[in-house]
Amino acid sequence: QVQLVESGGGLVQTGGSLRLSCAASGGTFSRLRMGWFRQAPGKERELVAGISWSGSSTYYPDSVKDRFTISRDNAKNTVYLQMNSLKFEDTAVYYCAADPSSFATITAIAYWGQGTQVTVSS
Repeated sequence: QVQLVESGGGLVQTGGSLRLSCAASGGTFSRLRMGWFRQAPGKERELVAGISWSGSSTYYPDSVKDRFTISRDNAKNTVYLQMNSLKFEDTAVYYCAADPSSFATITAIAYWGQGTQVTVSS
């Protein structure tokens, strides 16, 4: 059973930066696709960044492209999300997720963290 623990959320002003971390334990980290999702009040959970097992392939939706960067350190069993030029609309609870295959279906994703709040003040 894989456990994911996020850290690094908080309050930041518009235009600021935050770095989220997600530490994994209990599984073979290097065989897991990792991703960051977010969910704002009243909205569906959405994928904001994904990274392949090796880290060679990443994915971002247009809403965060060129502002967010996902990376992983397989030696430390940790995935990161660097968020720059934050906007008010980035305010949400951010969740770390892991799955051996894909994030195509949110309800089928194998492992989730507990979430960390990111609040961007305007």
